[in-house]
Amino acid sequence: MNKGGSIGESMEKIKVAVWGFGAMGSGIAKTILSKKGIDIVGVCDTRPEKVGVNVYETLGIDSSNRPDNRPDNRPDNRPELLVSPSIDDIVSERSCDICVIATDSFVLGIVDKITKVVSLGINVITIAEEMSYPKAKYPELAAKIDQAARRHGVSVLGTGINPGFVMDLLAIALSGTMTDVKKVTCRRVNSLSPFGVAVMREQGVGLTVEDFNSKIQEGTLSGHVGFAESIQMISDALGLEVDSFEQQMSPLVTKVDRKSAYGSAAAGTVAGVDMRGQGIRDGELIINMEHPQQIEPEEEGIHTGDYIVIEGTPSVSMSINPEISGGLGTIAMCVNCIPHVINAAPGLKTMIDIPVPRAIMGDFRDLIDPAKKIV
Repeated sequence: MNKGGSIGESMEKIKVAVWGFGAMGSGIAKTILSKKGIDIVGVCDTRPEKVGVNVYETLGIDSSNRPDNRPDNRPDNRPELLVSPSIDDIVSERSCDICVIATDSFVLGIVDKITKVVSLGINVITIAEEMSYPKAKYPELAAKIDQAARRHGVSVLGTGINPGFVMDLLAIALSGTMTDVKKVTCRRVNSLSPFGVAVMREQGVGLTVEDFNSKIQEGTLSGHVGFAESIQMISDALGLEVDSFEQQMSPLVTKVDRKSAYGSAAAGTVAGVDMRGQGIRDGELIINMEHPQQIEPEEEGIHTGDYIVIEGTPSVSMSINPEISGGLGTIAMCVNCIPHVINAAPGLKTMIDIPVPRAIMGDFRDLIDPAKKIV
């Protein structure tokens, strides 16, 4: 045990850029700024109400009281950290170690952002749900991202609480205690309340049932994003050889008025969505996903939780009550995976490619391979 101080203190802090300053991006920024050995060098968000705001003031952080600031030094050598509308203002060639992208849910919306950042020799971690296992839907784009990252000597990872952990990586880890797996069932009953406006829109929160069903028919309502990715991740990790995927979604209608920080649903309207997904092999259900999620579920006595049942030898059953927090869980997964992304071999990575994520209570620099530090 090193009682004399952190081994990594001789190394410069890990430098992070944050792209997206909504509910998740700001939560990630606040968590990073509470940790030792890691710092934010820039924040980008194009929304007019975000541009120019002081990050420290917005997050309620005393910049002079950071975990590893010495009182005799001016904190971070800057008086303020302002949100910029242009990513070009905060990232340039090898200007930071990693960029956190918290702007999109879909591969098509984020692929250009990722390739732009990696072209500058900067690692990327994103909470875009489809990026948790992008080859499930977009094998060609996944290959493009992988090639770009390899070419520039950096790594890219998509992670989060779900997909990224609860309904895929956790099940994969539990299967390590088994000699044979026949069927995997993952069920997550969770609250949408911590998430931002984009998620509320994706889940149809506040819509009438008629509008909800119309948007499904139009293909403009996504619901939970990640079943295809979670199922393919589990299938590939365990060698289950799933050959087809199906998904269904239906509205969860509230009987009472509900309101969260970023969404609301009047009685009789949609408070969330009940998602179901299936991974099938030769016509047989092999991986089963059940995911009812809504704002303020407690308003109608609904208890949240995470449940995994794996049938095989020996069979495994796990339950977590209440659910692992969706908002904080996503933030924590992103921040705690930063050192693993920096250390990883160049290329596109998934959660089955990096070390087991865990809370980092010490100096982040202690986990960094010095040869992988960019700046």
